[in-house]
Amino acid sequence: MSKKIAFVGAGNMAEALMNGIISAGVATKEDIIASEIIPERREFISRTIGIEVTEDNVRAVRSAPVIVLSVKPQHLGPVLDGLKPHLTADHLVISIAAGIRIHQIESRLNWGVRVIRVMPNHPCLVGATAAGFALGKFAKNEDKISVQKILESVGVAFCLEEKLLDAVTGLSGSGPAFIYVVIEALADGGVMAGLPRDISIALAAQTVLGSAKTVLETKKHPGELKDVVASPAGTTIAGLKVLEESGVRGAFIKAVYAAAKRSEELGEKG
Repeated sequence: MSKKIAFVGAGNMAEALMNGIISAGVATKEDIIASEIIPERREFISRTIGIEVTEDNVRAVRSAPVIVLSVKPQHLGPVLDGLKPHLTADHLVISIAAGIRIHQIESRLNWGVRVIRVMPNHPCLVGATAAGFALGKFAKNEDKISVQKILESVGVAFCLEEKLLDAVTGLSGSGPAFIYVVIEALADGGVMAGLPRDISIALAAQTVLGSAKTVLETKKHPGELKDVVASPAGTTIAGLKVLEESGVRGAFIKAVYAAAKRSEELGEKG
C-alpha cells in the first residue's frame, strides 16, 4: 500500500489485523502506528508486534492517510469528535466498530473524508476471518482495493452494499458462536460414545475445519459433498436422519436470520 496506517484502538481485532498486514507484506512495522489508552496494552502491542504505540489518538493519525477505527462502538462518537479537525478528504477511515452505520461516521467528520465500514469476525484472531465491507459516499476504487488487501491478509472479504452487512453480521459475525456450539455438541457425542474429552474436541474441531476446507477448495455444493459421505444404509445417513427429525437445518437458518434482524434493529437505534 506504501501508506502509513494508524490504528485508533489496539484491542484483539486490531492486533490480528496488524499481524496479518505485516505478515502478508501489505505494510511494514514502520508503516503502522497505534493509539491505545490502556498502558499495559500499549506495552504489550509495542513489545509483541514492534510498532510505535501512543496514548494520543491525534498523534497516531497525524501522519497516516489510512485510519482504522477499532474502538468499542459506545466510544466511537467522542473519538470521532476528537479526530474531526485532523481528518480531510485525503484520509481513508476504516471502521470495524460493530453496528455503527456509515452515515453515522460521515456525519461526525469533515466533508469528503472517505469512509469504509467493515464487519470482520472472531476467527480474524487466527487469520481466518470471513468479512464483509461497504463503501461510503466518498470512498474511491483505490480505497476498496486497499481494504480488500488488508482484510485478505487475515482471511476472505467481500465488498457489498451496506444494507447487506446485517446479513453478514448474522452469518459470519454470529456464525462462529453457532459453529462453536456444533463443535461442542459433536465432542459431547464422541464422549457419549466413549472417547476421552480432549481427543473428542480435537476430532470435532478438525472435522469442522476439514469439512469447511473441502467446500472452499473443491467449490462443490455442500449438499453434493454430504451425499458423497452418506453411503446407502450406512452410519452417516442414520445420523442425518436424526438431524432432520430434530430440525437442525431449520434451527440454523432461523439463528442466522434472527442475528441479522437483531443487527438491523441495533443499527436503527444508533
